[in-house]
Amino acid sequence: MPPFPSVWYNAVVTYVLGVETSCDETAAAVVKDGCEILSNIVSSQAKIHEQYGGVFPEIASRQHILHIVPVLERALSQADLELEAMGGVAVTYGPGLAGSLLVGVNVAKGLALANHLPLIGVNHLEAHIYANWLQQEDEIMFPLLCLIASGGHTNLVLMTAHGRYQSLGQTLDDAAGEAFDKVARLLDLGYPGGPEIERVAEKGDPSAFDFPRAWLKNSYNFSFSGLKTAVLYLVRGYGADPGPGARRASDNGGLPVTDLAASFQAAVVDVLVEKTRAAAQEFDVRQVLLAGGVASNRVLRQQMKDRIGVPVLCPSAELCTDNAACVAAVGWFRLQDGDRADWDLDVIPGLKLTSH
Repeated sequence: MPPFPSVWYNAVVTYVLGVETSCDETAAAVVKDGCEILSNIVSSQAKIHEQYGGVFPEIASRQHILHIVPVLERALSQADLELEAMGGVAVTYGPGLAGSLLVGVNVAKGLALANHLPLIGVNHLEAHIYANWLQQEDEIMFPLLCLIASGGHTNLVLMTAHGRYQSLGQTLDDAAGEAFDKVARLLDLGYPGGPEIERVAEKGDPSAFDFPRAWLKNSYNFSFSGLKTAVLYLVRGYGADPGPGARRASDNGGLPVTDLAASFQAAVVDVLVEKTRAAAQEFDVRQVLLAGGVASNRVLRQQMKDRIGVPVLCPSAELCTDNAACVAAVGWFRLQDGDRADWDLDVIPGLKLTSH
């Protein structure tokens, strides 16, 4: 079907409304000129899903339905703008949970149609990358390398210009953030696991346990399943009952939770940093960008800056996790290139990151 009628397009796009519902955060934001955040509202479901040790898809989509309209209203109110002032509506259409994505895409399509605004479909991975363009003081220079590390994704991407991507490697099994969540459950820590492991690891010895690193020689792919399994067997060796409801360290034979967390974290960070360093050197990039929820890990950020050999840029912690400001940022850049979505934009849960 044809795209939205060209008569509806604003000649000059200043403000973009972003919508994000790919997983368990209901988010909306208004961004000016692709880099200035006027509002960024996120309604998290973490407390709801904590009892399951992960995201329950059906509950996530129902919560999006409940919260999407209030979140949109707050985003516009905080930006002190009306929908009529927007130059377009940008929405995540994949990858993610199908039911969650459908809520955001259908609401965004309705807003665009009702208010004569162009619609831009945004790849969730691309949105994570563009968090680096928001409130960034340093100039971002191509070619660059981006490490995307989150609960569902671990990717190394070469970026040669806006919208130009070459995938160098990805996870073959567990993503980095997924491994953090699973190990946190083994150690009876909270959800999400990344922040909990980082907190506990501060008091531990990262060299206490020599956990395996899956280097996958001659490849920029990642694998964290073996590392997770190594933690599982070690926990069992201490006589602990791993998983939700397991006994705390003081009750399960002296399980050294802090040392386990620190050693596990060190193994993940070591692989992420070393593969990024090797790729940065091979492709002679000018900068490295971090993106995704795991990019908020302080140990990872510091080791990246210490070991990579080129400037490393990191979004603020709140922009590493799922949010709509980075979706709106992508939308603004895409609108500058005349990109518009078709009427029949649909969700693609397994969407890959490709050039456009």
